[in-house]
Amino acid sequence: MTRTRPTKKAAQVALRDMERELADTGVPDETAVANQSTKAWFEQWLENTETSLAPSSWATNRSAVNLWITPTIGHVQVSKLGAQHVRKVTKAVLDAGRAPSTAVRAHSVLLKGLSAALQEGRRVSPAVFHVPAPNVGESERDAIPLDDALAILAAALDTDHAARWVAALLQALRPAEARGLAWDAIDFENETIDISWQLKPLPYKVKGDRASGFRVPTGYEAIHLENAYHWVRPKTRSGRRLIPMVPWMKAALVDWRDRQTGPNPHGLLWPAEDGSPQTDKQDRREWQSLLAKAEVPAYDLYAARHTTATLLRRAGVDDETIVAIMGHASILSTKAYLHTDTERARDALAKVAQALQLEG
Repeated sequence: MTRTRPTKKAAQVALRDMERELADTGVPDETAVANQSTKAWFEQWLENTETSLAPSSWATNRSAVNLWITPTIGHVQVSKLGAQHVRKVTKAVLDAGRAPSTAVRAHSVLLKGLSAALQEGRRVSPAVFHVPAPNVGESERDAIPLDDALAILAAALDTDHAARWVAALLQALRPAEARGLAWDAIDFENETIDISWQLKPLPYKVKGDRASGFRVPTGYEAIHLENAYHWVRPKTRSGRRLIPMVPWMKAALVDWRDRQTGPNPHGLLWPAEDGSPQTDKQDRREWQSLLAKAEVPAYDLYAARHTTATLLRRAGVDDETIVAIMGHASILSTKAYLHTDTERARDALAKVAQALQLEG
């Protein structure tokens, strides 16, 4: 079996891969490899990566493979794929009326899978890697205008979950962070919130079969709550952060803690009515209901985070502090994550609260 590489270093990597392959499976059937279909290869690739990728990333890859790649070009041999096949996958997504961002994801997954095939010695035409990704267009996600943000907050004050929506607009919590927030992460004495976990569903090893267990990558930190829902660590260390509570937020949480009733076996701040973890669909439905009550456009829930970032920037807060509060190094295309002290973050969030007319 011969495998060629453009550089000595790449050849050495390929050699090590071949040695591991031979140790695991013996001498491969070269004819079978050469004639392998795109469907067969991508099934193998998904199996190879299920213990190394975060569950959400792996599920995104599987979805793109099953919905777009396999139905469109799965019958074509990997060695015979060309630029036209890459474009065909993109066209299939767009012809189905899906968003350009979905076409971009399918394109990315296709090239990642073919790059892995190349690394494992499959013959892949260089042409496939030169097909540009489709144009995703302008992002529909933007900051909520201040007047609309004020209207949302005014409507939220008449709901039990007022603090949930201020947590999004003022504390920059991601939806999965808010849904997974537990009372033991709230330090009322020091007025801080520990954002170290998110609430995410993990896929079952066999789809729909709860007895099959969950697909948990090696080294992935996850704590099972119920059904498919787990507390999981953010994908980057910068996502874990300790953020200060401004006085309004603290008062709202104290009020909610004292009024919260019903079952809550996991100690969540905002569980579903039966005490189970709130799903993404339930969370978004409540958000859209709030927007309708406030008589504002149907903003994406993530737009609330953009609002926090925009207000921080408008208040003249430095990039280092913004990045630390947001817990995401690239949310404003700023430099990599840097630590900031709690008091600086507290002062910055107080400026946002003032802009939202929550503080005197």
